[in-house]
Amino acid sequence: MRLQFKKSEVRSPKLEIRSRAGFTLVEMLLVLVILATLAAIVYPKIAGRSEQARQTAAQTQIASFSTALNAYEVDSGTFPKGKSGLMDLVTQPRDSQSWHGPYLDSIPKDPWGNEYVYECPGKYNLSGFDLMSVGPDGRAGGDDDITNYKTKN
Repeated sequence: MRLQFKKSEVRSPKLEIRSRAGFTLVEMLLVLVILATLAAIVYPKIAGRSEQARQTAAQTQIASFSTALNAYEVDSGTFPKGKSGLMDLVTQPRDSQSWHGPYLDSIPKDPWGNEYVYECPGKYNLSGFDLMSVGPDGRAGGDDDITNYKTKN
């Protein structure tokens, strides 16, 4: 007696393993939808942090400049004036005998790559100095300026 099987009834072990391995297209699309949803929720929260970090860095640098400028003023009796401005904190001015610096190692640019704006006497701090980063737009006078003074709005 001979047993006969139809082809559809006989399965090799290799075919059975292959049919169960891997993911279906529907499963892959479901995973992509879940990842996209998570990215849509998380990305906006992270994206704003880099700009906030730049603003904090500019505020910290302005505070550092203010400390150095106050030390300069204690030593020389006045704040730096003229075109050299902040560079007087790094290199001794020709006309200063009581300079005890350098008060800073260097004058960095703001986090957006712009020069800090220094004015003495200041328009807002009449007995001192005004110090400003023009912010991300690179222009003075906007809402994004970071200063050592408060303007009236």
